[in-house]
Amino acid sequence: MDGATLDALRETLRGPVIGPQDDAYDETRAIYNAMIDRHPAAFARCVDATDVIRTVRFARERGLDLAVRGGGHSGPGLCVVDDALTLDLSLMRWARVDPVTRTAWVGAGSQLGDLDHAAHGFGLGTPSGINSTTGVGGLTLGGGHGYLTRKYGLTADNLLGADVVLADGTFVTVSEDERPDLLWALRGGGGNFGVITSFTYRLHPVDTIGFGVTVWPVERIREVLEWYRDFLPGAAEDVYGFFALFVVPPGPPFPEEIHGQKVCGVVWCLTGDLGRTDEIFAAVDQPGPPAFHFATPMPYPALQSMFDELYRKGLQWYWRGAFFDRIDDDSIDVHLTYGQNLPTPLSTMHLYPVDGAAHRVGPDETAWGYRDAVWSGVIAGVDPDPANAELVKEWSGDYCRALHPYSMGGSYVNFIGADEGRDRVLATYRRNYERLAEIKRAYDPDNFFHANQNIKPTGSPEPANTTGSA
Repeated sequence: MDGATLDALRETLRGPVIGPQDDAYDETRAIYNAMIDRHPAAFARCVDATDVIRTVRFARERGLDLAVRGGGHSGPGLCVVDDALTLDLSLMRWARVDPVTRTAWVGAGSQLGDLDHAAHGFGLGTPSGINSTTGVGGLTLGGGHGYLTRKYGLTADNLLGADVVLADGTFVTVSEDERPDLLWALRGGGGNFGVITSFTYRLHPVDTIGFGVTVWPVERIREVLEWYRDFLPGAAEDVYGFFALFVVPPGPPFPEEIHGQKVCGVVWCLTGDLGRTDEIFAAVDQPGPPAFHFATPMPYPALQSMFDELYRKGLQWYWRGAFFDRIDDDSIDVHLTYGQNLPTPLSTMHLYPVDGAAHRVGPDETAWGYRDAVWSGVIAGVDPDPANAELVKEWSGDYCRALHPYSMGGSYVNFIGADEGRDRVLATYRRNYERLAEIKRAYDPDNFFHANQNIKPTGSPEPANTTGSA
């Protein structure tokens, strides 16, 4: 994009346009994952739907590649592409709640903390991720799971509608009654079908929750996982706990004597009768006494933001993911091997429950292809030092490849890396891929929106030989 093109875009939009010569360029191109170092041609920082419409039309008319950025949490950095125009939604941060209908309308640039804050004032919430700085857009369009999933389903299950700018620059409203085929695709199909300018969510009662964290020495992984794999799926849907391998960070609630130790553990969220907290947590002694257990009531938004500072923007990240319907005995050996060899203090592995209410939605009712999964696993190599980038990439990749024989074959789309191959995307959507490709052909036949985990329109040529390594 030359200067004249940038000037033409600036004249078109109300929001700022930032190019490589602007002082704010390097700050603007930085995203959550500092391992991504790309140089887009420009950023169109849209402030409303009209800016989005004009940006899409501008890019299309001039044959420009377009990427879309909401919260900027994309692990593979799909929201920034070298020499492309980034349509940046991050200035569109707002949330409005109707407590009577239990409905929220949320701007596309909003973060989870914006929605949590607005809804919490009315004792309401909706399932989402575990970091308040995550963008609502990417999380929702990928499916979305978190502390409320066992009780209230996926984020996408609670998506009631959206305002969307299509590939031809037209603006449409999507709901169960208007373009239900597109709503189906938005519930897990990623950013393939348009630029969402606002989301409409169903809200549920959630206020003060019971937070807990229980840790055991990492050598106890086998006993803990053998207990956890039976206890959690059999527990009431009010009980949520994700299993984690991690290095104990310094600071509360952890006592100083276990700081820096490699551990396995469970992070808990109880949304039912908090009077039963002690009764429920008595079960943590079953695999053997933990090294540390802590529980306390807290506001739901406080739990959502608990890891924000630990996993702040600007770290080196390398993600890998996989779905599991069971925790196989042999897979526990893999967790033990890689858990004992966490490469850096921030590297981790989580198993997020996606059962309960998420299982009461049929496999064909949304684009999410794994209604039979019980856990969504993520392996994250993390470190602040770019010199350790290859170290965390190697650990994450090797760990995921070792687990692959015990997985269901696909992964949560938001955990797929940019270098994993096309077969990985196909495996993630399973039989829903063909329907998604038909909807893609209807709304984006030229694959204008392709800076994503791409779903190609029906009739588009597929690569002859894809690898899709785990």
